[in-house]
This record gives sequence, structure tokens and C-alpha cells, in this order.
Amino acid sequence: MQADELGLLLRKERGQFLEFLSAYEYKKGGGQQKRSEELTREIARLLVGMANADGGTLVVGVEPDRTVTGVPYPTDEIQILTHAAQTLVHPPLSPSCERMRLGNLLLLKFDVSSGPEVYRLAGGRSFYRIATETPSLPAEQVRQLKDARKSFFYERQQVLEASWDDLDEDAITRLGEKIQDPRDPKTLLGQGYHLIDNSREKGSLTMAALLLFANDPARWHPRCGIDFVKYEGTERQHGSALNVIRRIRFEAPLFRLIDEAVGRIREHIRERTILHDLFFRERLEYPAFAWQEALVNAVAHRDYSLSGAPVEVWMFDDRLEVRSPGLPPSPVTIDQLRQQKRVHFSRNPLLVRVLADLGYLREMGEGIPRMFQEMEHHGLRAPEFAVEGFFFSVTLRNTPIYDEATLRWLNQFSGPAVNFRQRRLLAYAYSHGKMFSTTDYQRVGEVDRDIAYREIRSMVKLGIVAPLKPKSRSYRIIERL
Repeated sequence: MQADELGLLLRKERGQFLEFLSAYEYKKGGGQQKRSEELTREIARLLVGMANADGGTLVVGVEPDRTVTGVPYPTDEIQILTHAAQTLVHPPLSPSCERMRLGNLLLLKFDVSSGPEVYRLAGGRSFYRIATETPSLPAEQVRQLKDARKSFFYERQQVLEASWDDLDEDAITRLGEKIQDPRDPKTLLGQGYHLIDNSREKGSLTMAALLLFANDPARWHPRCGIDFVKYEGTERQHGSALNVIRRIRFEAPLFRLIDEAVGRIREHIRERTILHDLFFRERLEYPAFAWQEALVNAVAHRDYSLSGAPVEVWMFDDRLEVRSPGLPPSPVTIDQLRQQKRVHFSRNPLLVRVLADLGYLREMGEGIPRMFQEMEHHGLRAPEFAVEGFFFSVTLRNTPIYDEATLRWLNQFSGPAVNFRQRRLLAYAYSHGKMFSTTDYQRVGEVDRDIAYREIRSMVKLGIVAPLKPKSRSYRIIERL
């Protein structure tokens, strides 16, 4: 059984919920065993990061490329490693720890859930898991995370009147099949996802379990679905001027809610006919990734304690608005989103972990930057973020900012290495003789001279632009087409 479980883990990629840690360090002279004190601290750091985020699994004795090398320490030092989270973390952390064997090699598997506390190492530093990285948190973000933890309990609250019969057991079985976990549904929810609270003699379902898998989720939360409203025109009208064309209410457990909503909303995303390479082509008015990512984020990160409102999707002639009850989960700020910073903080870590395993949240911390890239690639305006009352909204506009010829020319420079300011500058240069100056970059990109110079030099290194003369502050475009 251990071999099957280990085989399943080794087939997965490192990510938000899984990390491999080697007991060896590799220098020019070859590999050598880490000091046990060093490995103990690394274990504690990674478990702190996972506990402060969404929880996860740490396997010690495996290289980053998933080669199994084992944990070659004597029994007394193994004991110290297994208690790293209790001895080096404040407040003490109590992950489950399992000793696993593959042939003669010993491995340690730690499972930790997200908790109501903000954990830190004995030295005082806190860490947070974002995709494959576990950076330390600045003091201000630690304070914000502590404040956010005050509203952490909604998805974890025990619903004493709920029973196992209130869940769709077939859906839980399908989840186990998808992630290739052979455990029975109750064990999977309890031990695998911590969706059953076993602190009482009789285990109780959490609100997260009911939101995800209840046969009738509206019985437990009156507005946990999605409302889609399509309007005629560009503004909401009321009374005798009411301009609602279509209204659809989606009510289903989160396990299937997103797919149902995406399937029906997609029918209302129009296609635009454009002339491309002398042929007429169809292009959707919103990139699929952009609007679907906004919808998934709204479902995963909304504040479910605000039970009087659903996630809302408003479609107008010129834009699509996805509205989520609650502010962005602290310490995420609107400014960080607008600046495309790589951030990931979960208000609902239990929900997030299941939705990630279902395939809805694949790119922790990368979704918002990619939304910008997709909108820019299609010649559309950047996503807009706003707070209106207790709603957080994401707005996508369908009006192109480039004509088709400019967009076709501009897309020869597409790729993650070219940011939205650089693309905007290239579009400007396209209509100005395919040349620009540092001053142009400052004005068009709305940045200071240092940022302009740094980002121009980046394009020079990529072979996109070249100075007109040595040490010149004017540049020409090097076309690739």
C-alpha cells in the first residue's frame, strides 16, 4: 500500500500542495549528506509555508526531479526530523508524519492542513507557499494575514445537523478517481482534504464539504451559486426601462457548478468577424482563459460568510463584469493585481485545494498575469479591478485597442518575456515609423527613466529593438516577420 501511495506522489509535479526535499546537498565536489540540523530547519520552513497557505504534502528523501535518494540518518536524528514542526515552529505545528520505505530507503511524508494561526520559525520569520516557491513574508503582510485569519472559520465550521447522506458520494468517488486516490470517500474527505472534523466523538461535516459536494447546497447556504444577467446596451436600467435580456441562476455543488456555468455563459460570448490574411475569421469577443479565470477565482475566493449574495456575472454590449461577494482576500490588494504581481492568498483554503485537484486552479499566483497577457494578445484593454460596496469586481472590455493590422504585426513579439508596457510601446512605434526614444517609452509606458531604460535594454537583449547609433537613446524595431 505504501508503494502505491508513494508511486502516486512521485507521478505528480511539485506545486502548491506538494514538495519534495532532498537529504543531500550538491556542490562542485559532488553530493554530500546535509547536516540534520539544516534539514530539520528546511522541513520546518516548508511546513510553515504550507500551513500558512492551503496545506499540502512534503516528502523528504526525494530529489526535485523525483529521484528517490532516502533519508540516511540514525534513529535519534530521524526522531528530531519528524518533530521539526513542533520544536522549531511557533505556535507548535502538528502535521501527520508517516515513515515510508522503498526497498532499503527510508522516506518521511508530512501532511499539513492550513490552520487558523499564522505560523513562524523560531527565529521569527513567517513563510507562505506560492506554487513551487516558499518565500518569507514581510512584516506588513504577516499583520494582514493575521487579520485575514479572523474570518478563516466559515468554511471550517461544523454543521452538526448535516449527515453523510446529505453528500453526493458518487461525486466524491469521481474526485478520488481523478486524482488516482484509492481511499474510500469518507477517508478521502477526512484524511485527504480535512473536510470532516473529527474533533468530536462522531465526525462532523464542515461547511466546505457541503459547499463542494452537497446534494442540495442551497439548504446550507442560500446564495452559493452564480447569477448570470445579460443586459441590452452598456448600462443597467430599472423600472419601465428594464433592459435585462436573459437571466440564468446556476445552483449546484461547487464540484460541478463551474462547468455548468461556463457551458451556458459560453453560448452568449459573441464572435467577431475579422479580415485576416485575406480571409474572414471568427474571434471570440473575450479570450476564454480571461473570463473563465475571473469566474473560477470568484467562486474559489469569495467570502461565503456573506450569505445574502451570489457570485454575479453581468454581460453588457461592451464589457463583462464578474462580481464576487467580499473584498480580495487579505493581504492581496487591488494595486498588486493591477501591477500583475505574483500573489496567492486563500480565504477558503479547504475549497481551493479541492478545486485545484479538480483542475480549476492550475496556476497558483499566475492566473492574473496570464489574464493580462491574454487580453493584450487579443488587442483588448487590460482587466480592470474595483471594489463596489461589499463586491469585488473584475471587468473585461471587448473594444479592441489596436486595429487588426497593428495586432497582427504586434503578435510577432508575443511571449512572457515581453510585458504589457513593452507591447504598448511597440504598438506606438508601429504607427511612428517603427522607431521610438527613451522619452517616448517614459510617456507611453507611464514610467520613470530608470524603468524605461531597464525595459528597453531587456528588448535589446531579446533582439527586438536596436539603438540607431552607439549610445543613442533612439531605437528601431527589428522585425521578425
